[in-house]
Amino acid sequence: MRVTARGRIVGWMLAVVSLALFIAIFATWAILDRLIDDRIDAEFGNEAEKLRRYAATAVDVRDVDTLLSGYLSYNPPDEWETFFTILDDRPHKITGIPPLARLDTDDALVARLGRVTEPASGETESAAGTVRYAVIPVQVNGDARRGQLVIAVFYDHYREEVLNAIRVLALASLAALALAGAAGWFVAGRVLAPIRLVGQTAERISGSSDLTRRLDVPGDDDVSELAGTFNRMLDRLEHAFAVQRDFVDDAGHELRTPITVIRGHLELMGDDPDDRAETLALVTDELDRMNRMVDDLLTLAKAEQPGFLDIDEVELADLTVSVVAKARALGERRWRVDEVAEARIPADRQRLTQALMQLAANAVRHTADDGQIAVGSAVQDGFVRLWVRDDGPGVPPADRERIFRRFMRAGERSGTHEGAGLGLAIVRSIAEAHGGTVQVEDAPGGGACFVMTIPMRELR
Repeated sequence: MRVTARGRIVGWMLAVVSLALFIAIFATWAILDRLIDDRIDAEFGNEAEKLRRYAATAVDVRDVDTLLSGYLSYNPPDEWETFFTILDDRPHKITGIPPLARLDTDDALVARLGRVTEPASGETESAAGTVRYAVIPVQVNGDARRGQLVIAVFYDHYREEVLNAIRVLALASLAALALAGAAGWFVAGRVLAPIRLVGQTAERISGSSDLTRRLDVPGDDDVSELAGTFNRMLDRLEHAFAVQRDFVDDAGHELRTPITVIRGHLELMGDDPDDRAETLALVTDELDRMNRMVDDLLTLAKAEQPGFLDIDEVELADLTVSVVAKARALGERRWRVDEVAEARIPADRQRLTQALMQLAANAVRHTADDGQIAVGSAVQDGFVRLWVRDDGPGVPPADRERIFRRFMRAGERSGTHEGAGLGLAIVRSIAEAHGGTVQVEDAPGGGACFVMTIPMRELR
């Protein structure tokens, strides 16, 4: 049988409340029972003190008989009490108020109490239940007879008040437990409603693959925080699915052409060695282009995932100079360093190098053999600027935003140059992963200047 979270919560709540009520009732009963015992002991002491005062102040007390009879007449018992006296091991007199049960007719009890020579107390059973008693020996000078005053309390009737109170408390506790259960069921339903909504939303998403659904749970409690976490998870999932979809679409679209070219040439390849060598060279070139394209697509896909950056302390001056040194191998150009920033930032050195090298390769493709390409870095207004500029044809204003998209090229700068149009998209992904941006500007004296702007952050 399936037990819901709501049922478990209410069940555990009722179990805890029941245990607390049981402990409270038991403790109350124990305390009240102890108070009754203390009250009876105090009553025994009080009666003994009253007997001593009476004996000290009474007149015409010549013997034990007179003393005991006078005291019974002088001091009537309280409710659920009775007094009787014993004289020479025999029942003597009993108080005038009829008791709940006659104890003086119990010969064995009277004989046992008649032999008491020191104050004592005990319990016995009677027709009215348990009786607690105290016996006080009495002697009078000049009278050789022995007497005893017996103070008897019908204990069960005293305890009946406590038992009635405990019964009322137990019934009230049961009623309170029922109300607590109903209230707990209602409150648990209200509290768990957003969680059920999370489950229903997840079920609808799994059934329809609609990742645009979100939870609207007002408040600032734990359940609202859970709903917010679920919404953020959906954001990440939606973004991840979008990245995956873009990757599949891009790969399917762009890889189809080289595959078609390879297949066509392989199908037309003859037995002539020169023809076979030419076809092999073309196929190898297309395969290399496909490999570069897949690497670029994977880089773009990884840029959308956590762990894309490996943050470390980066010295900007060293980064700038090292990029120029590496870029010289890309082509015979007039390479130079515009400016270097004497600063350090937390960043991924390898990714920044990859972006600047991509910009440098792009500049090489769009400049002549004697063209100039410059790399620089600077800190301005709390931002780091890293740039690569060239003296090529530049980028038309209409294309300056479009060229950073995947598989896009600027018309004037594209010409017949090779490339799948992924390089600048990779540069933008690296810049955005660092919390920055990339844009293209007109270079001083003509050409294009690609600038990455990254916010400065404190080193930790």
